[in-house]
Order: sequence, then structure tokens, then C-alpha cells
Amino acid sequence: MRIIGETLRYGARLELGNSEALRQRCGDNLLVVVGGGRGATLASQSDGSGIWLPLRGRLRLACGESAFNLEPGQLFVAEPEQRMQAGGRGNALWIALIAQRSGWRRALLRAGGAIAPEPGLVPAWHAAAPGLRRLAMRLVRATVEHASEYAMQSAADDLLAAVLELQSEFGDMIERCPGRTLAQRQSVFLRMQRVRNHMATRCEQELDIPELARMASYSPWHFIRAFHSVYGETPHAYLVNRRLERARRLVRSSPLAISEVASASGFENRCAFSRLFKQRFGISAAALRREHGVGLRSGRMRRCDGDDLPRRAVSATRPANSGQLSAPTDF
Repeated sequence: MRIIGETLRYGARLELGNSEALRQRCGDNLLVVVGGGRGATLASQSDGSGIWLPLRGRLRLACGESAFNLEPGQLFVAEPEQRMQAGGRGNALWIALIAQRSGWRRALLRAGGAIAPEPGLVPAWHAAAPGLRRLAMRLVRATVEHASEYAMQSAADDLLAAVLELQSEFGDMIERCPGRTLAQRQSVFLRMQRVRNHMATRCEQELDIPELARMASYSPWHFIRAFHSVYGETPHAYLVNRRLERARRLVRSSPLAISEVASASGFENRCAFSRLFKQRFGISAAALRREHGVGLRSGRMRRCDGDDLPRRAVSATRPANSGQLSAPTDF
């Protein structure tokens, strides 16, 4: 198996085309794409899945009918989609690993060092710890510098091993899924993950339990029960936690007033938002903003993107800068 490296600089666009085009480009190999600077865009209409990781600035992802931002410190494993487009915001730096099913099987067997009948990655959001981001930077440098095949393979193996470690917790979750056989439980878990990822990308919107239950092919009652059994929390609790994480990012980095942060994160009740925020993080939103030296008039404040603005606020208590990647020193 080879690692195929591609570098997208300021304004560059890479079209991977459909599944046949991706197969001709990569075969059973792993494609590593490094994007740097505003306008660096990757588009695909194939059934290949991928790992997406921003290292500096925001990465805007459009997967199927969903569009969302990835921030540094977040890693997203996407399931095969018919349409996908990714582009950095401002002076962004990001990396994507893309392959078809046969390519992922070979890459994961090599990285994991274990024999499995059908190894694969589970679509999911993960927190990317500093150690994992350092491994990603190692692969970025190897790609940009056109390093030897051994160096590329070694860097890719180490990064994939770290991602597999993140996903190791899913084994216990699969065992808690309803189903008599492992194949049935895996199928249920993938449906639950699809719903959970849907909630994560739309946490600021109004999402109702019947809609989510239909996505999982369950009745509302069975969906809530299965979700709690698998993840150890109710769908409502998970949704509130995602909204609070979004609010914390906005408090730290956006010029929105605290009341606007609450609305943009899906909370229509400011008092409930303040109470939940302090319970979750041990500090009020206003104190966190002061701690980070962020204010509406701060000269260091970035302009608020339209993606930070609310699409539809809901109650907390309701159920249910341009740059160019010219050299490795730009990292």
C-alpha cells in the first residue's frame, strides 16, 4: 500500500470526481490531502470515506445535506457520501485522509497490527488531543516536503493508530446495542452513530425525538431507551452538552454578546443557559470571556462568521484571514 500525497495551496481546488475516478487515482492506496490558506478546496462525489482534521483555523465541511465547521481540536470521521466538499477559512491548515473500502482495510490492518475480517472506521466526532495533532503535523510535513515513501507510511501509520485508539471505546458500545448477533448489533450502532452525528452537526437547531427516532428506524420510546443504553445518556442530555460546547467556543472566540451566544447555541432561555453553562464548566460565560481577554472591542477579535448566527433557537429545557502554504515553516 502506498501513500499518495496532495498539497492544496491558496485558492487551489482538487476535484476527486466519482467513485471510478477516485479508484483510478488511488486504487487501494491512501490519499493524504494537505490544505493551506483561504480557498484551498477539496471536492468529491465518490463513495470514499475520510478523516478530517483542522490544525489551524476552521475547516468548513459539506457532507451530503449537512454543512458545518470543524475547529482545531476536533476530528471528524465521515461515512461514505455521494457529495463532499471541504475548504479552509482564512489562514487555515488542515489534513484529510481519504480512501475507498479496500484502501481503508489495508491501511487499518497495517496501522492496527491486528487481523480482523472487515476492519473499518466508525463515523464519529472525536476530540483531537495535542499528541494526535502532533502526529498529524508530522504527516503534513512529510506530505509537503515530498518525504520518502517510508517516512510517509510511518507517519500515516502512527496517525491512524491514534485514531483507532480513539475508536476503541466503541467496542463496548456495540456490545450494549440490541441484537442477537454481532452483525445485528453493529448495524444498530451505525444507525445510532448516524443519528448522533446528525445531532452534533445541528445541535443549535430544533430537533425533535420522533424525527431522530425515524432516522434510527425506531419508535420514539425504543430510540430513547437504546440511545441511553449505548451512550449512557439520553438524546436530550447529549444535545444540551453539544450546545454547551458550542457556546464555550463562541464565548472564547466570537464577538457575540453572551445573550447572542446563548441564542446561537440553541438556548432561548438566557437564565437556563447561564445555569447550565456554570454547572458544566464550573465558571460563568462572562467570567470565561474575561479570563480569555475577549471583548466586543478587542482588537484581536476575529470577525463573526455567519455560521455562528442562530438558525432557530430552542429551549434548554425542551426534551428532545487569507494565507498561503508555501513551506513547512508556515506551520
